Amino acid sequence: MFKWLLLFAGAYLFYLWIKGQKQVNSSKARTQNPKPDKAQRAIEPEAMVPCQHCKVHLPKSEAIGFEERFYCTQEHLNMLDPEGWIGSAKWRLSPNQDVRPENISPDLVVIHHISLPPSNFKNNGRFIIDFFQNKLDPNAHPYFAEILGQKVSSHFLITRSGELLQFVSTQNKAWHAGVSSFMSREKCNDFSIGIELEGDGESAFEGAQYTTLTSLVKKLEVSYPNLQFAGHSDIAPDRKTDPGIFFDWQKFQKETAISPKNLPYGVSFR
Repeated sequence: MFKWLLLFAGAYLFYLWIKGQKQVNSSKARTQNPKPDKAQRAIEPEAMVPCQHCKVHLPKSEAIGFEERFYCTQEHLNMLDPEGWIGSAKWRLSPNQDVRPENISPDLVVIHHISLPPSNFKNNGRFIIDFFQNKLDPNAHPYFAEILGQKVSSHFLITRSGELLQFVSTQNKAWHAGVSSFMSREKCNDFSIGIELEGDGESAFEGAQYTTLTSLVKKLEVSYPNLQFAGHSDIAPDRKTDPGIFFDWQKFQKETAISPKNLPYGVSFR
């Protein structure tokens, strides 16, 4: 009888040992592969972002992102939006602007050239951006001290590589034309859009600049039909020579398909 009791006791202890091992292994498995609680298992809602153009909200993963802005379609990215900004341009806001006169919309595009330092194209427009934002360091180049204090801007800049930047909404006035007259109309800033091409008047513009310029003009014409076009030298002949003799007006007219009547100064080099 005593032998049987010892046998049962041994079997019971063995059973407890086996059970303990299973609990240890189970605990290890839970530690290595913890089950998420209900909050973790719940699928978090995806962030929604508004289209910069039409303000429709959509999941961020479905939006087209550009410079921390979002668009619902490629078309909206490439259009002039209702606030007067091109989505695919790099926006670099300039303080050198003000509102247009009441009931005035732009009907003229003025083409300029600019390079900072003069005839230097190695910085991809960085100093031009600083100049239009009143951040130009006068110690960075001797010429910069000469233009210190000037308050200038343009709606758009096209760099030598064809990159498009925008500084002022087309709904507002940029300070690009100065004292000027277009077909007997004074103060061209009131009714014009200024486009600066990175250039110096002594060398040809790049093909990429014409490509971007053509694309920009077509976008602008959607919102502002029947735009007319002139160079800065056309509206301020006593002061300015830009865009200069190397700007190819014939090429510009051909690529944009602008009607000759909207080029009142013709397509000759000047």
